[in-house]
Amino acid sequence: MLNRRKLMGGVLVGAAAAAEPWCRLAHALGRGTKIDGESADMLTRRASALHISEHHLTAQQLRGQVESHLDAITAALPRAGQHERALTVAAGETAALAGWVAWDLGDHRTARAYYKVTADCADAAGHPPLRALALGYASYGANTPSRAVELLATAAQDVRGPGNGTAAAWIHARQAEEAANTGDDTAALRALDRARIAYDFADYTAEQAWVQFMTPARMDSLMLSVYGQLGHQQLSEAAADTMERLGEGLSDSGVVILGDLAHALLQGGDIGHGARVAQQFAAAAQTRPNTMGRTRAAAVAARLPHSERDLAYHLQELAA
Repeated sequence: MLNRRKLMGGVLVGAAAAAEPWCRLAHALGRGTKIDGESADMLTRRASALHISEHHLTAQQLRGQVESHLDAITAALPRAGQHERALTVAAGETAALAGWVAWDLGDHRTARAYYKVTADCADAAGHPPLRALALGYASYGANTPSRAVELLATAAQDVRGPGNGTAAAWIHARQAEEAANTGDDTAALRALDRARIAYDFADYTAEQAWVQFMTPARMDSLMLSVYGQLGHQQLSEAAADTMERLGEGLSDSGVVILGDLAHALLQGGDIGHGARVAQQFAAAAQTRPNTMGRTRAAAVAARLPHSERDLAYHLQELAA
């Protein structure tokens, strides 16, 4: 059996039995004979379903399912025939989710490798929104806010046009969030305006499966993140809207939204309200731990007043 050695930056992958799923996918790209339409459709539908499953399954629960499906698409690609482009897009979407799950579990090297293959799939299929997905996910792990802004500015070019409204709203809102992190208030508000306009014309339930997490509450939370950093006058109104939208039974993304809300309120100076939301967030984050939730826990803990030191200590434990 061939020794499979490469890794995403350079050396050759050794044939079909490469050790990691992203290597097997990279090896399969560009080859193809025939696979029937029903099988191809099943594989693409499953890729979409996994992105929706991410809303209620933890990263640990999802990892095996995502990697198994990536293996299935990788095995099918050499026989894809006329379905090669659709399967390549589905492979890229699945690889991006695998990267996100890996990042959520703290495996950043693997996440970067998956994002690289997602971009390769986008190039092979001629499908720019797929590249935007990889860049959007990668922006969360960027070394600096300025680097995240660069990634998101590139991603924004890939989600122009019909059918990409929700993706555009997500990318622009993330760009606003990171621009606010750099201290560029004007750029942050302009990007947020672009995000709101895009979202007004979007339908998150009918576009790509990977943007279905962009519910109105998630859009609210991104706005809150920006308003909190800028000390914007609309913070209180946006916070009330977010709490109303969240409701009960929080998903992983709902936990993150609650953390964004607590942080924004504390950062914006509404300490009493922010501390109350922080208590709710702490309970939710303990029930559904994830990387983004831990990041929020650290940020919220740092903003709590001394009178809430017990809560701050609990959040610091969650962050660790």
